[in-house]
Amino acid sequence: MNEFFITATDTDAGKTYVARALVTALVNQGKQVAVYKPVSAGCELIDGELVNEDASLLQASANCRQSISQINPIAFAEPIAPHIAAEQLAQQITLPEIMAGYEQVKKVNADVVITEGAGGWRLPLGQGHYLSEFAKQAGHKVILVVNMKLGCLNHAMLTYEAIIADGLECIGWVANCQQDMPYLEENIAHLRQLLPAAFIARLEYCRDIDKAAASIDTSALV
Repeated sequence: MNEFFITATDTDAGKTYVARALVTALVNQGKQVAVYKPVSAGCELIDGELVNEDASLLQASANCRQSISQINPIAFAEPIAPHIAAEQLAQQITLPEIMAGYEQVKKVNADVVITEGAGGWRLPLGQGHYLSEFAKQAGHKVILVVNMKLGCLNHAMLTYEAIIADGLECIGWVANCQQDMPYLEENIAHLRQLLPAAFIARLEYCRDIDKAAASIDTSALV
């Protein structure tokens, strides 16, 4: 089983879009792909269950018939930092809970499991813990989504260095080009020189997720 953790340089950097494209690319190659989004905030109550839009999109792209609660076991209604949302409800987000949810996902016996993080690499869980600790405990290979905007070179290098300092391998990165950026080509070229990880995709916004999937080079992943 190949296990990947998708992180990004900041929040709203396009993790879900990249995750959906990657899942779709692997499904189109005949792989059985399961997904996991351990923590989310900003959910709609549907039939008595909190449903996060990103988790729902991942569910639609994957092909292991997972329930939304299996994909996203820790969900909060308010679109705020998850650890603050938990505090407001007198709850805690714990690493054992996240790991237990992941073990349930692994039981579907997929070829590949794609976990989408929340926020950036150092998303706080509360009590001095971070979501990156889950990726470290699980031994995931990491894919970095770089939100191509002013300041992304610094954000990308700091995130990459934090991943490596945690003892994990960043096996690939994606240039997510969702906004106008002066000297975009030059910035991508610099990142290709600076980041030792494989450059697996340059993505523009595309409603057809199959077209976005076709832009991803999966050879470095599986």
